[in-house]
Amino acid sequence: MQTLTTGDIAKYCDVNQRTVIRWLDKGALKGFKLPGRGNNRVKVEDFIRFLKENGMPIPEEFSEAAEKRILVVDDERPVANAIKRVLRPVSSKIEIAEAGFEAGTKLIMHRPDLMTLDLSMPGMNGFEVIRYVRDNEEIAETKILVISALGPAELDKALACGADMALSKPFDNDVLVEKVSTLLGITTD
Repeated sequence: MQTLTTGDIAKYCDVNQRTVIRWLDKGALKGFKLPGRGNNRVKVEDFIRFLKENGMPIPEEFSEAAEKRILVVDDERPVANAIKRVLRPVSSKIEIAEAGFEAGTKLIMHRPDLMTLDLSMPGMNGFEVIRYVRDNEEIAETKILVISALGPAELDKALACGADMALSKPFDNDVLVEKVSTLLGITTD
């Protein structure tokens, strides 16, 4: 786990170190104190998230860490692989989960920026996954794009449960890329 000091962050942001400490004290920037002397440390991913949330430029050396992470959740492996293949221009950091429980584990471990989610899965279904994400403070901000063969009523229910967007199967590849790019706030060529 790579961490930064308040001095490192002050240099990257071109601010006084006291400003960084205030950001930490207010909770705007997530960090932790080292045992003993109590010096502050910030994980690189938390620093990048702070920069994005505040519209600040990401330093060149962190550009790879700033790449968007996507979790594809679908119990049909060929469909999950197809979604992953279509989304490669958007991100090279794409994980696949084939069940709701596995999705929950990968959400906590990998903290994706976006999750594509099938609603019909054995065990924990897509609606339960949406509720789990929205009720969990650590991952509640994850963007959710439902991709399902279920009808419009179920897609509307998914949106009401907390999904950000919904897409019917079979889907158009360009529409999928467009929706994911919109949710992630990025442009693709």
